[in-house]
Amino acid sequence: MHSDTTTLFVEHRAALVEYAARIVGSRAQAEDVVQEAWLRFDNAANGRFLDDPLSYLYRIVRNIALDGCRKVARERRHIVGRVDRTVEERPSNQPSPEAHSLHREQLWLVREALAELPERTRIALRLYRLEGRTLKDVAAHLGISIGLAHKLVAEGVRHCQKRLHRRN
Repeated sequence: MHSDTTTLFVEHRAALVEYAARIVGSRAQAEDVVQEAWLRFDNAANGRFLDDPLSYLYRIVRNIALDGCRKVARERRHIVGRVDRTVEERPSNQPSPEAHSLHREQLWLVREALAELPERTRIALRLYRLEGRTLKDVAAHLGISIGLAHKLVAEGVRHCQKRLHRRN
């Protein structure tokens, strides 16, 4: 089933990105939406039969894109509601000591997880997630197909997520 879902995703990836871009208004955000949708879709499809997998994948993309738009709208309302505060009333933008410690630990876990990855997967993940390069750029840099570049990035993200969740 995994190979079927991967093939389905690779065949429709460009259309999914265009679909998400119409919702979120940005191709870069759309790429992230589609990446997240793939992870959810692959996880949901693992070992299960889906009646209409393509429709299900589009629904996941739509839901993630709309959730992102709602989040941005909430943040804007929150920010606009606080614009009239004076400088003295504004909360500090410095993280609390607890948050700083938590983020430092999470960063350490991610670095550790990245070090465990095969070199090609680590490079693909770094280029795509940290440097903001497209999957096409990643594929060209590594001399592989876009589908394989996507698979490497997805595997790297999944590995890092597992390491973070295992610690919590």
